[in-house]
Amino acid sequence: MKIEQKHNLSFDELDEIARPAPRVVEFEEVANKMVSRRGFLGSGVAVGAGAFVMGSTTLSAGKALAAGTDESRLAFKMVKANGLDTITVPEGYKWEVVVSWGDPLFSNAPALDTTTGGTGASQELAFGDHNDGMAFFSKDGKQIMAINNEYTDGKTLHANRADGMPETADDVRKNKAAHGVSIVEVAQRGGNWGIVQDSVYNRRITADTEMDITGPARGHKWMQTSEDPKGLVAKGTWNNCGNGQTPWGTYLTCEENFNGYFTANDKNYKMPEAFKRYGLSTEGRYNWAIGDARFDLIKEPNEPNRFGYVVEIDPLDPTSRPKKRTALGRFKHENAELTIASNGHVVVYLGDDERGEFLYRFVSKHKYLAGGHNRDLLEEGTLFVAKFHDNNRGEWLALTPKTTGMTDAEISIHTRMAASKVGATTMDRPEWVAANPNKVEVFCALTNNKNRGVKPNAGGDATPPSGPNPRVENNFGQIVRWVPMNEDHTSSEFKWNLFVLAGNPAVYDDANAGSQNINQDNMFNSPDGLKFDSKGLLWIQTDGNYSNAKGFQGQGNNQMLVGDPETGEIRRFLVGPNECEITGSAWNAERTTMFISVQHPGEKGNSHWPDGGQSVPRSSVVAISRKDGAVIG
Repeated sequence: MKIEQKHNLSFDELDEIARPAPRVVEFEEVANKMVSRRGFLGSGVAVGAGAFVMGSTTLSAGKALAAGTDESRLAFKMVKANGLDTITVPEGYKWEVVVSWGDPLFSNAPALDTTTGGTGASQELAFGDHNDGMAFFSKDGKQIMAINNEYTDGKTLHANRADGMPETADDVRKNKAAHGVSIVEVAQRGGNWGIVQDSVYNRRITADTEMDITGPARGHKWMQTSEDPKGLVAKGTWNNCGNGQTPWGTYLTCEENFNGYFTANDKNYKMPEAFKRYGLSTEGRYNWAIGDARFDLIKEPNEPNRFGYVVEIDPLDPTSRPKKRTALGRFKHENAELTIASNGHVVVYLGDDERGEFLYRFVSKHKYLAGGHNRDLLEEGTLFVAKFHDNNRGEWLALTPKTTGMTDAEISIHTRMAASKVGATTMDRPEWVAANPNKVEVFCALTNNKNRGVKPNAGGDATPPSGPNPRVENNFGQIVRWVPMNEDHTSSEFKWNLFVLAGNPAVYDDANAGSQNINQDNMFNSPDGLKFDSKGLLWIQTDGNYSNAKGFQGQGNNQMLVGDPETGEIRRFLVGPNECEITGSAWNAERTTMFISVQHPGEKGNSHWPDGGQSVPRSSVVAISRKDGAVIG
């Protein structure tokens, strides 16, 4: 495939090219026996609120599905699915754009030139592209947001290039600058939210920003390059997907599909097995190597080992240097959900967003001390990987030199291989993880997996339908919930069930119809983003099939829903514009405004959001509030 076509591919499609595997269908009969629309309870796979089995109690389906009753905690009228090129919110709510790709963060930066996508210099002073995860911070009355900029769209960023690919060194500079993290001060003026230009907090962290390597991988030979022979300082972060936030006031940004940025222009180049496991190929999604030699696998064979981590950033100190926390493992990180266990240890839940990969947990070596020095709690600890059993039980398997035969540094760099060694459960693309602030329970979005029961993962691990991944060729996804034993996040054991199995009951009457808390009014596919509000309601964002055709008929554009973990009720709250992903969420300090990301509107050329007319579509941060000014959630 020609390189000019690569920027139009999804990262999953790029992985298919990088590691083609034989199609082996072995498990249909097992799956058919395990999964049926109304047969989950009998199979041992508990699904939805009507079947949340944690011991001896179950909730009634009637209560679970009683939308609009006095018992409902979802205080809004459900939005209908649609395919409109705008944002749809419930009655009594409003939305506004806060900042879009290319908006200047400083008064000395030029306005976005949509005919060219700007220059490297202009992009370094502007809001990045394809915003994703975010978090809200406050200091001295100022309100600061940290927002991920995951990747770029060649046809808009390089609008003056016929193939949408970088052609010059400045093109590469611009592309790298559109990635990373945007830190901006925001304020509400005249009732409208917007960025504060020239704020001392405004800052771009890009693919060229220096950051310290910490943890077990620091200084290891696999981290050493010609530019950094000691393996102590990495340059840049990119493909930043989900995020996390710490109680000591820092931001966690997560490097996901880092692999698609490296190339090797040599037909005789032999790809190392470790690189194959992480989906690297000789032809990347971009063309950065023409302007930066470190993206050439032949010239810098260790450079990819320096990416795929969680990066900790202090958004309130513009002079601070980000830190790559290698103790949290190296894989395609979705988000980093941090909670404090009852015994004081910091626990971080982490998903590896690739078909057939794993769900992880990090437990800090030292304990959190309120008001104490906690800044390096993510530097040391133990990484675990999840093993789910079909009896609604599970366990966390420690990744240590004893259990894996690998050193601590090798585990942190080649985490996927370590997890395969201990026999972890292959999952249906673990996306965001969210911990309930009011109960000791955790949720993870398993967005989809067309390879389930079809072929193994990149490491050769089998992917049979089982446990929380019950469907062959899973196109709709599900959300798994688990409760740690003894309400202790550091416990090695847990109980689990499926909170919801997404599907389309308008088209299917089998497992693809979804669980009992899904109906033709609230149906969706591919849950992705998850976030709890202060009331313990679960906000669910989707990044899936928006064709509104065949098996997805009636599901409309990607959306945001709200689920009640106590009853299982789910209502659609928002629908996004054409061909976008709805992702990221944060609330202001007063919780009167909710911020979300609208990513890649018109990724196939069929949107002009947010500016309308014949304008270039732009990823944007959106503020949602009630018209009466009341608290959201």
